[in-house]
Amino acid sequence: MRILYLDLDTTRPDHLGCYGYLRNTSPNIDKVAELGVRFNNYYCSDAPCLPSRTAMMSGRFGFHTGVIGHGGTAADYRLEHTNRRFVSAQAKTALPSFLKQQGFYTTYIGGFGERHSTFNYYAGFREIYDTGKGGSESAEDVTPTVLDWIERNASKDNWYLHVNYWDPHTPFRAPAEFGNPFENEPIEDWYTQELIDEHKKLAGPHTIQDIGMYNGDSSERHPRHVGHINDMVDMKRHIDGYDCGINYMDGHIGQLFEAFAKQGVPIDDLAIIISADHGENQGEMGIYAEHGTADQITCRIPMIFKWPGCKAGHVDEGLHYNLDLAPTLASLLGADVPDWEGKTWWDGTSYSKAVVEGEECGNEYIVISQGAHVCQRGVRWGDWMYIRTFHDGYHPFYKDEMLFNLKDDPHELNEISAENPEIVRQGAVFLAEWTAKMKATNPEGYGDEDPMDTVLKQHPEHAMPYHLEGYLSRLEATGRADGAAELRKTNGYRVTEMPR
Repeated sequence: MRILYLDLDTTRPDHLGCYGYLRNTSPNIDKVAELGVRFNNYYCSDAPCLPSRTAMMSGRFGFHTGVIGHGGTAADYRLEHTNRRFVSAQAKTALPSFLKQQGFYTTYIGGFGERHSTFNYYAGFREIYDTGKGGSESAEDVTPTVLDWIERNASKDNWYLHVNYWDPHTPFRAPAEFGNPFENEPIEDWYTQELIDEHKKLAGPHTIQDIGMYNGDSSERHPRHVGHINDMVDMKRHIDGYDCGINYMDGHIGQLFEAFAKQGVPIDDLAIIISADHGENQGEMGIYAEHGTADQITCRIPMIFKWPGCKAGHVDEGLHYNLDLAPTLASLLGADVPDWEGKTWWDGTSYSKAVVEGEECGNEYIVISQGAHVCQRGVRWGDWMYIRTFHDGYHPFYKDEMLFNLKDDPHELNEISAENPEIVRQGAVFLAEWTAKMKATNPEGYGDEDPMDTVLKQHPEHAMPYHLEGYLSRLEATGRADGAAELRKTNGYRVTEMPR
């Protein structure tokens, strides 16, 4: 068997054609969706980049690995203490390690490990090709290495090739010569000048006047990058930049498919998995070009699963985590789920029945986490998205508990917790239930320790105190003195009590 995993950084599903987007951004990805199963409610358990990929590769929640942020101890994989043997658990339980034990030749092409100094991410790969720019790569930096690998290896059997593209990630980087295939196409109609004017009043990193996080600077090196948005012309340029990144990347994916076919391996003969590490807020929660919250838009990711014997063209509506991938592959390969020291290691559950039989087998609810930009946990169930904020990351969310009806309000424009106290309570119950389960199953040596407590003590990496003073001055200079005053009143951020 030959397995190709396409790891597409910062790709939100609703900007892909196969998920119903109004623009033709992804014709090559869409072809795979026609042949495979498309998952509509697939989420990274822990956002953003480092926590998400750690969860996916380990099969474990960030609560258990300790990796829920981008800095401090919340960016380091937890020690195994006395359970550490001659080799670590990752030699057996990491996804590439597991696949290697099943007889697959495992290869990674990309730059993720270097970007976050997370070299445990590479555990189990036989070959690693570092594309050299630590996540600043554009597709033309990645594709030649992949094409070379395909020419040398495609016709062999039993390999797993993991390819990492970055193009939708800000700053938008599609080369100038690519042009703008969407120049004459409209953007979605929920974007309005009224929305822009309302969002211009907001204070906080990556709000509409501060797309650069704490500034509104444009980039000469990346001319598609918009530092701030004043009107609908700016908004269209911004969305075009993101969509061009997806479309440019999709064209390179098409090159890979052509290369496989040239080697006598058409896409019909490949198992293909297409997903992302996280989505990207583009106005939701008042945030632009960032993946900094525990909400529907940051944490919902595409999952397209083409497998021999899969239910082609099926759309699954169940709630699934990215950390469910490892047990799903184990089930599809007929392999035993690995344990470590006599204990089950993976937290996820298989959705193989959804792939092969089209049977819904999702969770009743899922819990998503963010500890890099803010400290939040969210609960998704039914039509609801409940979000509990513990550290607001200098954003004026104003409410410790937020609620959105995703059926009526897919872009999270209307916060409705006050009108729905019973639904809020249900979200809080789900969160408390999940937290208790996580504590009860913590690895040896960690008791009931919650890594979110650690982030609260150390601050989220992208909302450190030294960021604040200069940003307050910027707020005052850009007509947002009220926002600056609110941040000063709260000493820059609000920390609320963690559930026990």
